[in-house]
Amino acid sequence: MTSNPTVPSNVMPEVAESHCPYCALQCGMTLSTNGAGEVEISGNAAFPVNRGALCVKGWTAAATLRHPERLTAPLVRDERGEFRQASWDEALGRVASAFRTVQERHGKDAVGVFGGGSLTNEKSYLLGKFARVALQTANIDYNGRFCMSSAAAAGIRSFGMDRGLPFPIEDIARAQAVFLVGDNSAETMPPLMQYFEEQQAGGRTLVVADPRLTPTAQRANLHLRLIPGSDAALVNGLLHILIRDGMVDTDYLDARTEGFDRVKSEVATYWPERVERITGVAEAELTRAAHLLGNAESAMILTGRGTEQQAQGVNNVSSCINLALALGLVGKANSGYGCLTGQGNGQGGREHGQKADQLPGYRRIDDPAARRHVAGVWGVDEASLPGPGKSAYELLDSLGREDGAKALLVMGSNVAVSAPHLNNVAERLGALDFLVVSDFFLSETAALADVVLPSAQWAEEEGTMTNLEGRVIRRRQACEPPDGVRDDAAVICELASRLGKGNHFTYGSVEEIFEELGRASAGGPADYSGISYAKIDANDGVFWPCPDEEHAGTPRLFAEGFPTASGRARMFPVRHEDPAETPDDEYPLYLTTGRNLAQYQSGTQTRRIAELVDISPTPVAEVHPATARQHGLLDGGAVRLTTRRGHADFRLKVSRGIRGDTVFVPFHWAGRQAANRLTNPALDPTSRMPEFKVCAVRIESMEHATVQSNTAETHPETATEGPSS
Repeated sequence: MTSNPTVPSNVMPEVAESHCPYCALQCGMTLSTNGAGEVEISGNAAFPVNRGALCVKGWTAAATLRHPERLTAPLVRDERGEFRQASWDEALGRVASAFRTVQERHGKDAVGVFGGGSLTNEKSYLLGKFARVALQTANIDYNGRFCMSSAAAAGIRSFGMDRGLPFPIEDIARAQAVFLVGDNSAETMPPLMQYFEEQQAGGRTLVVADPRLTPTAQRANLHLRLIPGSDAALVNGLLHILIRDGMVDTDYLDARTEGFDRVKSEVATYWPERVERITGVAEAELTRAAHLLGNAESAMILTGRGTEQQAQGVNNVSSCINLALALGLVGKANSGYGCLTGQGNGQGGREHGQKADQLPGYRRIDDPAARRHVAGVWGVDEASLPGPGKSAYELLDSLGREDGAKALLVMGSNVAVSAPHLNNVAERLGALDFLVVSDFFLSETAALADVVLPSAQWAEEEGTMTNLEGRVIRRRQACEPPDGVRDDAAVICELASRLGKGNHFTYGSVEEIFEELGRASAGGPADYSGISYAKIDANDGVFWPCPDEEHAGTPRLFAEGFPTASGRARMFPVRHEDPAETPDDEYPLYLTTGRNLAQYQSGTQTRRIAELVDISPTPVAEVHPATARQHGLLDGGAVRLTTRRGHADFRLKVSRGIRGDTVFVPFHWAGRQAANRLTNPALDPTSRMPEFKVCAVRIESMEHATVQSNTAETHPETATEGPSS
């Protein structure tokens, strides 16, 4: 047994079945290693999710494995503030010493941990355990807070459980009607579109609500081009029409839900004329959409980041859940409500302890029974476990402040690009006494660190992921990491040992970590205790909950009831509220952000792949022709966007596919092209989700200026100097 979990790999398999490192579809891949040790990718036609299809990001994913910019040795800052290569012993010694010093001076919570939705289940679990056992800090959260937290919070309070999709994605193809709210799957997870294409065959209907005529909306039977931030009003308006026209399922409501009367009273005020004024969607389109859903024998309501990444995100999702329950869809065949989870392990990453308020198995950290159970598995005193900590943005905003963390470990995230209000985040990172980042490239966040630890990539490690369906799958090693690179799980265990807690982090393999995760999750909402590597291998993955070895897993939830106190789904009245910012004379337009086809998240990987850069070399700001004329802007010209938090520079794309009151920008770039220099950190009161998707913005021409990328001189988040040690 060792504190450095490894998988014997003296001889790598010539072919390994694994999964894409990007989105939550986790498309099946066949990885072949050629004579030069390079990995070649083909789609795995036998895997039931993607059925062999891959997007351009998946096909090119191996390009990062032997990339010339790959980190292959730890980096530490010298006395001049510059990076130099160091041994692992020196680097980890410096990290452990800094953490001890900070905690001795400022208390246990003065060291924070920031994780990521790309980490395997094993690493997510270990990171949460490391924070609570080795550091005993309450301050751990992860970038999934910026992704699925609003849908998770709404699902838990209504259904008693959060699993992105409570059914396999194959059910989408059989739904007579699908209502897709705030999602652009054609660019964010293209292999999913085969199911919508099947669904539309034979006269079945797809309705999309989005401020833009996205590639997904172009394929819809009906596109509702709503004003950004008006999602709850739109959905309340649809429910108003369905109640008015006698199209709700009263038998289902009586038998399986509670709270409908209060919801009915609230939506009574959302008559179509009022909703048209709030949303910009014509009354005739509202009625058509409501009737398409109400007349369907089976229907699904699916949400994405567009409706969730708002300060009203939980309310927006709750309105969609109310609509699904009122139509009697949840638990019915080929029907229901679902969230299209974004990050590769966004589902598993939020189940096993990376969130500030959670313990493994999706348990609450303030639940005494949960604390006793997990403390028993970990072999620690329950009283030693910290309580809830700060949510992701609140943790970042507190860095270096009196009540905040003075040292931070970042693993699997690039907060200097992905967090809202980046100027503030860069300032807070600079206020730290010590910053350590684990990454495989020198990301914008790693460039600010005191110590950078080079980590193994997806094809170089073993572990499990949980995709958007709740299907637990295997990530298999296809090649060795470069010399000098270590897997994050090994790093966590070694750091725990150097902090005097190595006896709690002793594993002989990654599989042993998963087995302990299963014991820790046993009896929780996300129960993995009946899942094993062998069982995953034999079944193309296993759907949680799976409470024992004989259990086959649970592909479809809620057919018989809900894990709530009453066994019924709970409905909550939702009142539309304006976004935290609305346009005014100084900032006359709405700004909304999102992804594009060729780039992913903060771009740490995809901006280094030549084929993807050729497709999408620079971010563009998209506006309507009328808006361009009004502001004197030229298609392809240089423009500057300014909000109350900062400015960013882009090329202009003029498109009739966007509302005239709205500007869209992708968020995959850094420096002067970073969309998150503009975004609003206003938080949802329940999920603590920042309002990425809507704020007020001003646009102006920079026709005689040059749109530049990262500039350290004026943009501290890309500077090479980091916090002082």
